[in-house]
Amino acid sequence: MERHLLVRLLSDDGEASAAALAALHSGATHVVWDGAAPAERLALVYARRLRHTRRKGIETLGLERAVQLLAQHDQPVRLGQITAADRTWAFMLFLSEDRSALVAVTGVRRAGEYAHEVILNELAQGLRPTADGTTVDLGTRGSEAMGSDG
Repeated sequence: MERHLLVRLLSDDGEASAAALAALHSGATHVVWDGAAPAERLALVYARRLRHTRRKGIETLGLERAVQLLAQHDQPVRLGQITAADRTWAFMLFLSEDRSALVAVTGVRRAGEYAHEVILNELAQGLRPTADGTTVDLGTRGSEAMGSDG
């Protein structure tokens, strides 16, 4: 997904979107994966992440709101991620299946070696990055990875 399209989608929504947008403007990398997952399943996964981050005192932006929006959304969503240039924040994007709308966005402050593989594996359940830069998404192989210029 092209950077200017993400900028447009992020320009109209809350604190987490504003932070993700600022990260993009500061040289963040981004990726939007092929395939989609049921929003209600992701709502359950992210509700678990919300409980975990609260228990561990991990700073998040918009996570509670993202869980609510995913629970209310009755269509599959496509996942994306923005990683801040300094790697201190990772933002998960939940897009409409056709990539035309932002359903929700959440950010998590990354501490130490809180690697994005952990975030993806724990949060996305079934969407797994592979060593060659692709992902395995609910049984479908492939990804659309974009760097900071994409």
